[in-house]
Amino acid sequence: MSGYAREPAASREIGSEALPPPDQWSTAPVVAAPVCRFENFLGAERAGTLLDYAISRQADFNAGTVLDPLSGQVSHKGRSSLVLPVTSAVFSAHLADCLPLVQEILGHRAALTHTLTVLTAHGEGGHYGMHTDASRVRDVSTAVSAVYYLHREPRGFEGGRLRLYDTLLHEGGARPAESYRTIEPEHDTIVFFPASAFHEVVPSTCPSGLFADSRFTLTTWISGTGSGPEPSAEPFGIWPWMARAAERTRPLADAERDHDGARPIALPPADPATRLTLPVPRTAP
Repeated sequence: MSGYAREPAASREIGSEALPPPDQWSTAPVVAAPVCRFENFLGAERAGTLLDYAISRQADFNAGTVLDPLSGQVSHKGRSSLVLPVTSAVFSAHLADCLPLVQEILGHRAALTHTLTVLTAHGEGGHYGMHTDASRVRDVSTAVSAVYYLHREPRGFEGGRLRLYDTLLHEGGARPAESYRTIEPEHDTIVFFPASAFHEVVPSTCPSGLFADSRFTLTTWISGTGSGPEPSAEPFGIWPWMARAAERTRPLADAERDHDGARPIALPPADPATRLTLPVPRTAP
């Protein structure tokens, strides 16, 4: 309890002179991208094993690429990171068990059947400029991106945060807003968000220069085999707007293969015994 006496709050009337004139109002809402984050996703033992595996494969990583949506040319423009395409039955099983809960939280109802996964490493100066994940999936309006973070303890790098941009809705269109949320790359955590969301990885520093001290991720793109939501699905709220904003970043033609060499694998069904669900809210006695 505070030792200071408090004056009772008094109501105040807001006069019309406090409001801006109608021609100065902004009717363009800025909507945050839906996001879902889990801590301790794989657990200490599995996360440690995966980190050791990533470090042991240093010689197999290659420079990450970017696909130009108009020309279809592959380059390194706006990106400095190392990648290694991978598959993991254990990781896929964890994804399958949590996806029903993730979809409920994100307001997503389309079927998700396949994943595409790469290991990434960001060391000194590592970054990835603002982009969407439209080049990774057939239908960006229904696909989900997931980023799982790994690093040594104590952390050997600084920076490397994920910026997830809001969407500005204006005059029947949409574009990335100037505002964003920042997500820390914490070990053994995973974050899910729409693949259509504009996002970037801010530059990292790695004083030791050691590959083992890099910011590692398992980056996964989760999508269905068809295009568009199921006919019976309800609208996704902000999802169609975000897809509209991402349209200019979507490749004009389907690429024959992922530009970082990843290959799609089928998601296993969720295990009823380990599938995650929302807890039942407590009720007042």
